[in-house]
Amino acid sequence: MPAYRYELQQESGDLLVGQLVAQSASGAASALKNRGGRIVRLVPLNTIETGFWRKVWSVLNAGNGPSKKDILDFTTQLAVMVRAGISLRMSIGGICEHVENDKFKVVLETIIEDIEAGCTFSDAISKFPKLFSPLYVNMVRASELSGSFGHMLDRIAKIITRQIETKKMIVGASIYPAVIGGLATIVTIFLLTFVLPRFAGVFAGKESVLPWPTIFLMDLSAWMTIYWWTVPIFLAAFTGTLYLCGRTERGGVLIDVLKLRFPVLKKMLRALYIMRSLQTLGELVNAGVPILSALEVTSNIAGNRQYHKLWQDVGEGISDGKRIHEVLNTTTLLPKPVIQMISAGEESGKLGDVLEEISEYYDRVLRDAVKTFTSLLEPVMIIFMGGIVGFIAMAIILPIFKMSAVVSG
Repeated sequence: MPAYRYELQQESGDLLVGQLVAQSASGAASALKNRGGRIVRLVPLNTIETGFWRKVWSVLNAGNGPSKKDILDFTTQLAVMVRAGISLRMSIGGICEHVENDKFKVVLETIIEDIEAGCTFSDAISKFPKLFSPLYVNMVRASELSGSFGHMLDRIAKIITRQIETKKMIVGASIYPAVIGGLATIVTIFLLTFVLPRFAGVFAGKESVLPWPTIFLMDLSAWMTIYWWTVPIFLAAFTGTLYLCGRTERGGVLIDVLKLRFPVLKKMLRALYIMRSLQTLGELVNAGVPILSALEVTSNIAGNRQYHKLWQDVGEGISDGKRIHEVLNTTTLLPKPVIQMISAGEESGKLGDVLEEISEYYDRVLRDAVKTFTSLLEPVMIIFMGGIVGFIAMAIILPIFKMSAVVSG
């Protein structure tokens, strides 16, 4: 069983320091409470003795960092323990003991140290923005002020669950075209570099009777056989150029605009951006976060520069004395019915509830759009792959028939 180092302030005011063995942090806390006094500090010995080396190992370790699932499990467990009356420090310590990811264990140990130093939980987790999003931090900060910490953690867990499901849905929709496209590429390269060169000797000296598809593919095959190494270089250069362009402000804006105009993807992506924005804004408003802070967080997690600017403009409009729907009336990024519902929410004082209902609707729209996208993409990819293979097969068979006709004539 793990050992713990404790500091117990007795009723007389004396500070008693010692060690004890218990199955868990909560068990150690119970044992100390039976002795009377107030627990000042309770820390696992392995955290004290090996904390430095654990941090060194986490830096050197090449394993994966904490995943969204790790954050979800942590949030769910913490919500249960806080509602059960266990102190925040003890709850995080108990969870930390059973975390399998070393890097996440170091993060939790750092959070524990900050809490012991007097930091709030929201301030402690804000030091890890890649793990705890601004939405997470702001909802926690609001709950610390309102006293609804356990309930807010449950709401955050539901949001993370929804985010994980949405990501799985989007990734799942992209797997099929990626697989088909990869197979088409492999088959094409195999036919050009292995099959067609076998026919080079058969067609040699007969170029005058060969149809243009055969001549084109034979030339392409000869080039691929010699200069095949230029293909991965070109693809790497193209991908790198596209990535670097996307990192620039002008290039990023162009890419985000194209996302909203591409015929097949625009409905799905527009639903994703609206759902994500309104869900975030609605949760923060219901949590009691000031509207300007909520809009700032919403703009940062929108996922598209066009929507980022939209929510920034809304924040500026509110600072100038306008209402949300008044600023949104000038945009085409949100449908008019959505703006009307937001206006009704402002008038009734139920803006947060209205935003959440709209986000739930667009969550269903997103799921339907993904299903439609995948159902349309499947036959298109099959036709595309079949067209490539059929074109190569036709280029091989046609000259054979043509030469047979010449010989028989």
